[in-house]
Amino acid sequence: MIRVGLMAATVLLAALTGPAVAIDLQGHRGTRGLAPENTLAAFKIALAIGVTTLETDLALTRDGVLVLSHEARLYAALTRASDGRWLSDDGPAIFSLKADELAQYDIGRLNPAHKYAAQWAEQKASDGERIPTLQQLFELGRDARSPGGQPLRFNLETKITPTSGDSTPDPERYARAVVDAVRAARMSDRVVVQSFDWRTLREVKKLAPELRTSCLTIDSSGTNTVVPDASGASPWHAGLKGADYGGSLPRMAQAAGCSIWTPFWRNVTPENIAEAQALKLKIIPWTINDPAEIERMAALGVDGIITDYPDRARRALAARNIAID
Repeated sequence: MIRVGLMAATVLLAALTGPAVAIDLQGHRGTRGLAPENTLAAFKIALAIGVTTLETDLALTRDGVLVLSHEARLYAALTRASDGRWLSDDGPAIFSLKADELAQYDIGRLNPAHKYAAQWAEQKASDGERIPTLQQLFELGRDARSPGGQPLRFNLETKITPTSGDSTPDPERYARAVVDAVRAARMSDRVVVQSFDWRTLREVKKLAPELRTSCLTIDSSGTNTVVPDASGASPWHAGLKGADYGGSLPRMAQAAGCSIWTPFWRNVTPENIAEAQALKLKIIPWTINDPAEIERMAALGVDGIITDYPDRARRALAARNIAID
């Protein structure tokens, strides 16, 4: 405990008194705060603002096409059928639809009658947007550069849970689809695969050791992927037991083969930043939208920021003279 505390103090002192390292600025679902999430419109805005990484979510269609969707099912809050009518309830699982069937739906604006819409008052509609394919995202960003001049990166989340059942592919099939798509696009050196369900990350590393993976976690009263079940392991952690690692999430992430740990931002402390970085893990918390919190996290020494508002983040980081790369 004393050793970790000293390391944390060192990290904090360096952040406050020394030159800041460059931050990996990630546009969450493109720019969810500004444009319809996970649409090409949102990703284009993120590129115009200037990010280092486009963060998005993956789903697989029945005919094996990877598409970008946070929800496993068509989400009533943002989906209209071909006749222009809003879905009254969440629709079928994407995994049950072919890609051409999925392309009939418009996700270019939020349903104003849905409670989800109230959270995103700044979001501007872009009617006619379809659920993009991963291939389309790669083509959009292939020649893009970060503000520091590096090739744009992609952070791809496999949307799967321990209780997904047949609404998503199994971890092995999911991982195979992701690895094949990334390799086909020749994007292996520009991609990170992340997930709360570490089973897919384990399978990705088996198939493609060259791909970087990021272990997502959240420890909160509403949603929790950390608490163990009767077996002593969280069902999200691919069989790893926290007790075997002293309850340390950074150590568990390292054991899972991840080079990045991505905790919920409220779970970040100077101590776990220091511990993660001592293990040679990058720590990139999600999802931080308050400029004051963005500044605070940067001062604490995190390696990246995932945000729905990359425009706010750029201003906040510029105020502290922190580079983005």
